[in-house]
Amino acid sequence: MDMNAYQQAALRTAAPKEKKNELFHLLLGLVGETGEIAEKAKKIVRDHDSDFAQWDLEDLTKELGDALWYLAVIADHFDVSLEDVAQRNIAKLADRQQRAVLGGSGDNR
Repeated sequence: MDMNAYQQAALRTAAPKEKKNELFHLLLGLVGETGEIAEKAKKIVRDHDSDFAQWDLEDLTKELGDALWYLAVIADHFDVSLEDVAQRNIAKLADRQQRAVLGGSGDNR
């Protein structure tokens, strides 16, 4: 499935943009979903000595999908295609790799 097709499919289950506080709701949802992923990682560190081979991949895939849904809908709120988000991110990372600045910190390196 291509990124824009996914975004359009995701939007079929989203609330209208005009709904009061919808963007705030979506942002909190994204943070919540990424927090769920982090919480499950924490438990692997705590309970399985950081053996990430113990991660339930079906569960991880579902949680990543939930986070992707929120990203797709948030991007749409600003009329940004998920395809454009993905392409720009890959271009940014390729540029950093070419300049040998993948490591380090800061958005504008």
